[in-house]
Amino acid sequence: MNTNVDLHQLIECVGDAVIVANANEKIILWNPAATRIFGYSEAEALGNTLDLIVPERQRQKHNEGYSHSMQTGTTRYGTSLLKVPAKHQDGSTLSIAFTVGMLFDANHQANGVVAIIRDETARFAEERALKKRLSDLENPQS
Repeated sequence: MNTNVDLHQLIECVGDAVIVANANEKIILWNPAATRIFGYSEAEALGNTLDLIVPERQRQKHNEGYSHSMQTGTTRYGTSLLKVPAKHQDGSTLSIAFTVGMLFDANHQANGVVAIIRDETARFAEERALKKRLSDLENPQS
């Protein structure tokens, strides 16, 4: 079995967004799935901060958490699947699910993060509609 994997090809072909940001929160990797999910081309995303996709109301908490992770080299989320709102290029809100991993330099200093992101907007809307329908059935209005 050939274990040589072309990582560039892997990043380009996966269905989930792969985004890498450096210690200053600047986007340094943006794959085609990220373009499909968020609407920004790779050229538009590279060099920008993650504020590009973080909704205004979440930015302060996000920025504080990001800075803390860069200072400590840890994330409190580990391998947890995070579910949060995100922002599309057209201004619409997305529901995303993602995992995040810390990246380190040769001296084991945190120098960025990688996020693997899936668009859950449609599934989240379906789930919300089903919950409402169930609630309506359990609590009929007279």
